[in-house]
Amino acid sequence: MGFFQNTCKPEGFGGKLMVKMMNSGHTHLANWGFSKISVNEDSKVLDVGCGGGANIAVWLDICKNGHVTGLDFSDVSVGESRKLNDTAINQKRCEVLQGNVADMPFDNESFDCVSAFETIYFWPGLTKCFTEVNRVLKSGGTFMICNEIDGTNTADEKWPKMIDGMSIYNDKQIRDALEEAGFSDIESHSDKKNHWLCILAKKKFSQY
Repeated sequence: MGFFQNTCKPEGFGGKLMVKMMNSGHTHLANWGFSKISVNEDSKVLDVGCGGGANIAVWLDICKNGHVTGLDFSDVSVGESRKLNDTAINQKRCEVLQGNVADMPFDNESFDCVSAFETIYFWPGLTKCFTEVNRVLKSGGTFMICNEIDGTNTADEKWPKMIDGMSIYNDKQIRDALEEAGFSDIESHSDKKNHWLCILAKKKFSQY
């Protein structure tokens, strides 16, 4: 497996190195994305594709009276996220689980907010996975997607050729899939210089 395949599913030593690189390398993107959203301090948050757990730590700081759950397909990512957030886990403010975004181990309407940083490129079908996110969100809850690749930069076309299972999406493709999955009040934010994209979408009403 090539090293960059670890962006999809980190494994082994290379995977551990990759998630540490993600934690540091995605900081500016994550901070930009967090600046676009406002949540209550007692919110229950799910970070899907949590990688090395850096964004879980930010959510814990934002939701001081809430609870943050991390979910990742990779056992390496789960392990690294748990190590980084072990204090909050011991305080019962956080848990990190291994699982698939297409079939998540959570009850309907469990979370006030779901975030997805640098991960939807690897999801097995946007509409299917967005529908699953919609299911676990509470009515009026927010889904935040934050991508370092907005689908408009031809220089990024090399990545799907190097990483099996990766797809690049532009703003319209993501918005269309969100609407198909039952989301509304969709907002797009872009940083055209860096080709960053942040999308916020609301769950319409109780559907389950």
